[in-house]
Amino acid sequence: MAEQLIRVGHSPDPDDAFMFYALAKDKIDTGSYCFEHELVDIETLNRRAFQGELELTAVSLHAYAHLADKYVLCSCGASMGDDYGPMVVAREARPLEELRSLVIAVPGTLTTAYLTLRLCLGADFEHVVVPFDEILDVVAAGEHEGRAIDAGLIIHEGQLTYADQGLKLIVDLGRWWREQTGLPLPLGANALRKDLGVPVMRDVHRLLKESIRYGLEHRREALDYALGFGRGLDRSKADRFVGMYVNDWTLDFGPTGREAVRRLLAEGHASGVIPTLVEPEFVA
Repeated sequence: MAEQLIRVGHSPDPDDAFMFYALAKDKIDTGSYCFEHELVDIETLNRRAFQGELELTAVSLHAYAHLADKYVLCSCGASMGDDYGPMVVAREARPLEELRSLVIAVPGTLTTAYLTLRLCLGADFEHVVVPFDEILDVVAAGEHEGRAIDAGLIIHEGQLTYADQGLKLIVDLGRWWREQTGLPLPLGANALRKDLGVPVMRDVHRLLKESIRYGLEHRREALDYALGFGRGLDRSKADRFVGMYVNDWTLDFGPTGREAVRRLLAEGHASGVIPTLVEPEFVA
């Protein structure tokens, strides 16, 4: 029987690498499925998902609001900010209210980080899209391609390293969201293309959950693999970062996580950022 190819897209960062370690390194039996991995930044994955290029892909939950006709969310594989999340940093401390008048480097307009900052500020703001792994350098330099940059919206390991470049925290959006809603901030998820059909989606979902569980149960070896994607993180910081985004929430959104997704999409729609109110759909 021929193997069915499942093309997988995820970000080249430690938490996603940790999550997919068992699948990437053939640590679990995938039966009749062959997984081919593509490591791409999350905004690129968001954009590619509009064409349905990948059978299994990481997506920002903001982007999912535009993709619900093509993809269904996996119940596992969540990246949840539980009283922490994307941050806005600047070269000097500033009050939150000033952000509305600043030029902010952002990692993409389909990221959940961008949506949450829009919600936090209650308005649009002047922004420049910059690759996520260049934002700290751009903020420290104060410019990008000749354009003045006042602050940066950071995701991934930048949340642990921004102070190394002398930058100051303006707002932690995960903390802000918790204060506003009492919920964790659902940042990203894995999504399966609907045209795979229910039996295949269930099989792939099961294998993804096995991969996450394998990493959690074999933390040292999975972390060794994840360190290769840490962009300068030492083992202690990489372990901390993985723990922030690969945990019980990652094994299953659970009722609270699902409610957080619904609330985020509803707030995004009410603010006018998301054009259509979307009820999130999860693999059964």
